[in-house]
Amino acid sequence: MTETFISDHDLYLFNEGTHNQLYRRLGAHVGRMNGADGTHFAVWAPNAQSVSVIGDFNDWRPGQAPLEPVGVSGIWAGFVEAVQPGAKYKYHIISRHHGYRVEKADPFGFLHEVPPRTASIVTTLEYEWGDSRWMEQRRDRNALGAPISIYEVHLGSWMRPAEQGRFLSYREVAPRLAEYVTTMGFTHVELLPVMEHPFYGSWGYQTTGYFAPTSRYGTPQDFMYLIDFLHQHDIGVILDWVPSHFPGDEHGLAYFDGTHLYEHADPRQGFHPDWSSYIFNYGRNEVRSFLLSSARFWLDVYHADGLRVDAVASMLYLDYSRKDGEWIPNVYGGRENLDAIEFLRRLNSDVYGAHPNVQTYAEESTAWPMVSRPVYVGGLGFGMKWDMGWMHDTLEYIRHDPIHRRYHHGELTFRMVYAFNENFVLPLSHDEVVHGKGSLLDRMPGDEWQRFANLRLLFGYMFTQPGKKLLFMGGEFGQGREWSHESSLDWHLLQYPHHEGIRRWVADLNRMYREEPAAHALDFSHDGFRWIDMHDSANSVLSYMRIGPDPEDTLIVVCNFTPIVRHDYRLGVPAMGYWQEILNSDATVYGGSGVGNLGGVEAASLPSHGQLRSITLTLPPLATLILKRRPEGA
Repeated sequence: MTETFISDHDLYLFNEGTHNQLYRRLGAHVGRMNGADGTHFAVWAPNAQSVSVIGDFNDWRPGQAPLEPVGVSGIWAGFVEAVQPGAKYKYHIISRHHGYRVEKADPFGFLHEVPPRTASIVTTLEYEWGDSRWMEQRRDRNALGAPISIYEVHLGSWMRPAEQGRFLSYREVAPRLAEYVTTMGFTHVELLPVMEHPFYGSWGYQTTGYFAPTSRYGTPQDFMYLIDFLHQHDIGVILDWVPSHFPGDEHGLAYFDGTHLYEHADPRQGFHPDWSSYIFNYGRNEVRSFLLSSARFWLDVYHADGLRVDAVASMLYLDYSRKDGEWIPNVYGGRENLDAIEFLRRLNSDVYGAHPNVQTYAEESTAWPMVSRPVYVGGLGFGMKWDMGWMHDTLEYIRHDPIHRRYHHGELTFRMVYAFNENFVLPLSHDEVVHGKGSLLDRMPGDEWQRFANLRLLFGYMFTQPGKKLLFMGGEFGQGREWSHESSLDWHLLQYPHHEGIRRWVADLNRMYREEPAAHALDFSHDGFRWIDMHDSANSVLSYMRIGPDPEDTLIVVCNFTPIVRHDYRLGVPAMGYWQEILNSDATVYGGSGVGNLGGVEAASLPSHGQLRSITLTLPPLATLILKRRPEGA
């Protein structure tokens, strides 16, 4: 049986480190053998003396369903009759080392018990998809020149049902999330890791089930339904994926067969001091096959539109968060993790080779070069990279009292020195509203009116800067408290005008971002951005152009980072005509004071800022203005 279900070619690719669809062979697969129904089991445990399947079908008795080694691959496999979907199981492993015995969940299990229970569950992945239209179109939806505005969501706390103590299921959340995201105008949803994790408080970042959506919210088919439903409503789905580390829970990957199988044995390479977790051994071929297969699994089976790869910096640097003497240099004496670099390049090559219409996103917090450049030119091969520098500098700037902002003007302008070195996503993510940092609203200075005005200004600045957008749930309506995974967002706040104003402003920014080519088409090109005036630190005003493939679509953006209304503010523009004020964050519908330019202004033949024409504006307090030239005769 094992020789036919797992072919010699499978074994070759697995041991070579290039097998990226191992989920088709390892794990539990319902089938038939010699005319009998049952389940094929296969697990990698090269240092085991014996492996058997234990479960509710054999009273959890070791040795009742033994597996046999498959050649010298390190894989143990076998067929257990009468085991059907719904059966709970684990692998009982006796190690060659010191007689170590352990019960392990299936690393390739498609479903596991609801934590804190830890058994795997036999299941199938059959599902009738209804998203063919989306799948045919998604190349355009995920293109580098497309508007990509991502709503980052933690499923367990986005919205809770009235009955406390339970979560919304995948099927329950689907219509609610689709309707809200559609109303708000986001193009994609990014889910904090849904892969099974024992500790809910890890938000999914301590993964044990790399091939299973968490059963807290339902079955694999229920999760497929959620993605299918979002696709049918033209919403892309990005999954947060964690190949950087894994927890040490006994039923998980750590010390799997009595040896450090998935992780390095030396803690200077294999233990992560920040998260008290284990680091994958990227130099081990079979570990690479495991991780490559996990990435492909979510794209192949669940129709995910992209993977956001967590903590890439921790993978790239051997000395990440370590002191001298706590890490081992590479063969050249350097701090770069050569095995991790090769793995990431292989990962992206495999992903784009199989699914050229998806994207991979790197959460990489350093200045590592060419993260989002192709492998064939020496890059890591990601489609995009989070701009952590923009996030840090912008939030630091916005926290300053406006009277002091003139002294920190460079915190905003510095970004344009490097803005096009990578394909950047501008993230205001979950990491910015936890661990005592407060909510985004909490970071805004001033009285209540100024805090909301500053938040609208921040979002206006974000949505008009080059780069794709990402906003964590709750920020879009000014959540008043720090995010907690234990409770729902404070949806009741939308009854208050200031919070509803923020929500409406973000929805209108998303609409503008999607509809205006200048706001998104050249996000990753120098050609899409031009300063008008980056030097007005005395007034804390920034002004710039966003330019599309057709220069007629040019947008003028002016951000006033002080609470002072600035009259007769002259600004150079590229053309004569009527410049219409298409968005103003100080409009009363957003909770602003209503200062503006009565719909727009006419350009005059007065040179300014290197342009032959100019306009004279009234700049509202703590506000973003977006203007566009009205076509002749309109």
